[in-house]
Amino acid sequence: MISFLSDSNFLDADAKVVHGFFGRRGGISTGLYGSLNCGMGTKDAAVNVIHNRNAVADALAVVPTGLVSVKQVHSAVCLYVDKPWAKDERPEADAMVTDRRGLALGILTADCGPVLFHGEKADGHPVIGAAHAGWGGAFKGILEATVNTMTGHGAIPATIRASVGPCIAQKSYEVGNEFIARFLDADPANEHFFKDSRKADHMMFDLAGYIASRLAQVGVRQVSLTGIDTYAHENDYFSFRRTTHKGEPDYGRQISAIAIR
Repeated sequence: MISFLSDSNFLDADAKVVHGFFGRRGGISTGLYGSLNCGMGTKDAAVNVIHNRNAVADALAVVPTGLVSVKQVHSAVCLYVDKPWAKDERPEADAMVTDRRGLALGILTADCGPVLFHGEKADGHPVIGAAHAGWGGAFKGILEATVNTMTGHGAIPATIRASVGPCIAQKSYEVGNEFIARFLDADPANEHFFKDSRKADHMMFDLAGYIASRLAQVGVRQVSLTGIDTYAHENDYFSFRRTTHKGEPDYGRQISAIAIR
């Protein structure tokens, strides 16, 4: 069985929900995709990706078809999921919510922030969510959309908590003036998420901090940060920015997922 990172500050071992932030170890893919590549949009052999995703499903104790993911497009679209869809029928969205057992909501990343959510209905039944929060989705409102979808399906707002998984850290995330201006024009207080860079006309952006702030603004009282830098840990995580800097032609995707037991 493959291993994965669970966040004890998010959910304890006795919760009715299982979650995991999976890295790049434990699969069968090779080369650039070594080894637990779960990205169906990569140029990796489809048989390898299917094998890897099935291993993830097994680790979460769901059937292979129960692990669902979407075509991520850096949007603010969150979908309620009540049954799996075929892999070639994945809708375009960047977050999912469910209250059904047997479904694992999977988010694919390679520097963007995977955010897992847990809330409860009045009777204690879980409502879970998973969001792909790159800067674009976070800026457009994907986190707020996820919380709103959860409450729309019965989650009590005060019970909702979130965990931000491994993503690119501020020390690795250099951005230019156009990027900076977009955030400051939206809210001057966003200055807090930037610090000086050694490169002229650039700054370092705190993606995880920005995600946590957006979650707090929408009323999520408990937000946990795993604090792992995908760019810096080459052996453990895929990274789009690292791949770009190295001039590689493609890159794998790690998956983060949550399911009701």
